[in-house]
Amino acid sequence: MTNIILCGGSGTRLWPLSRTLMPKQFVKLFEGESLFQKTVSRNQKACDSQFIVSNAEQYFLAVDQIEELNINTSRYLLEPVGRNTAPAIALACFALNAEEIVLVTPSDHLIKNEQAYLEAIEKAKILAQSDNLVTFGITPQYPETGFGYIEANGESVLSFKEKPNALTAQAYLDAGNYYWNSGMFCFKAGVFLEELKQDSPEIYEASLSAFNNAKKDEMIRITYEDMLAIPEDSIDYAVMEKSSKVKVIPSDIAWSDLGSFESLDEEIASSDNIINIGSTNNLVLSPKQVATIDVDDLIIIDTADALLVSKKGSSQKVKEVVKSLKEQNSELPNIHVTAHRPWGTYTILDESNGYKVKRIVVKTGKRLSLQKHHHRSEHWVVVSGTAMVTKGTEEFTVTSNESTYISIGEVHRLENVGKIDLVMIEAQVGEYVGEDDIVRIEDDFERK
Repeated sequence: MTNIILCGGSGTRLWPLSRTLMPKQFVKLFEGESLFQKTVSRNQKACDSQFIVSNAEQYFLAVDQIEELNINTSRYLLEPVGRNTAPAIALACFALNAEEIVLVTPSDHLIKNEQAYLEAIEKAKILAQSDNLVTFGITPQYPETGFGYIEANGESVLSFKEKPNALTAQAYLDAGNYYWNSGMFCFKAGVFLEELKQDSPEIYEASLSAFNNAKKDEMIRITYEDMLAIPEDSIDYAVMEKSSKVKVIPSDIAWSDLGSFESLDEEIASSDNIINIGSTNNLVLSPKQVATIDVDDLIIIDTADALLVSKKGSSQKVKEVVKSLKEQNSELPNIHVTAHRPWGTYTILDESNGYKVKRIVVKTGKRLSLQKHHHRSEHWVVVSGTAMVTKGTEEFTVTSNESTYISIGEVHRLENVGKIDLVMIEAQVGEYVGEDDIVRIEDDFERK
């Protein structure tokens, strides 16, 4: 059985903790482990391999975190733009044997009753072997209005329900045969594709064309044009609500999608460096020393570049904050002060009109793209390690306490040719120092 792990998502429901380029599944919230890593470890007990479907801008986060788990049974499919779950699953299934049973899971869910979860998977696997499309219905703990519901009679699905109002959600809970729709599935790859072809032929044909045109080497890369041509739809709307082969496994597995700070508050404790004076029932996450005085029921999320303060019960409005920031063309919804890139990381140390100072770390054997900038010059100072610098037609090494200068418009590249991490300070000076002032001429990671 193959675990298809869906790594999409904008990463903004837990802003500023998560961002578009560091969504919640990759944030290490659980004693140094991320939800993505927990997903891989948990499902490895039931599956032989992982097939990770990821945005092209995030896949290297998955690669790094998979390496930390010492797992080498993973395949990757990269989407240049998201088209929802039906196309993502279809593209992965085209790469598998039609008889292969797949367990489709999001990468950002928390499941605490692992034994019950593994038992549910075994039941689903048996049903999948008989050519059923199996979904997992979560036993509801309260009348939640933020989830879709599945009406069931045993393992038979009677109907799918949209997110209800509070009164309807309570009625579902009282009825006893309604389950939260978990977004997890189990079926044969070929059976899913047959049902997709029958029920949503436009998605099937466009996905097949995109897969056939894809670059396939150490990973599968879908082209931007082909991905954009696929109609956008969820697996629920495209297949599950139309198929006659759907079954459900009722699952009481201590599940949470951690879709809000309120749900996160139920799973993790505040930071250790908090002094509470007359304060109770607050979630405070901060790398700094924080003191609270006579305040209750607050969510306080502090990062290097942003601070969120919310009443408990109101944190869903963070999406309005993110929308406002995007309207201001702010980078805050997208990226942290420390940004993870395929070659390493950079941290913004200081920034103002006309300049930006970064600490850059390049991993051994990695190099940045061959590139140029229209609006800024760069001064590089090596702190430790050995850099191979390409500047115009020149190539030369720069070592600790040495520096070099890149003028505006000059083609350049940075590479770590040493045996330790390359650490350097970059000072950018120019009329515009935004991250989008970059023209990539050549790139090992095939970024545009």
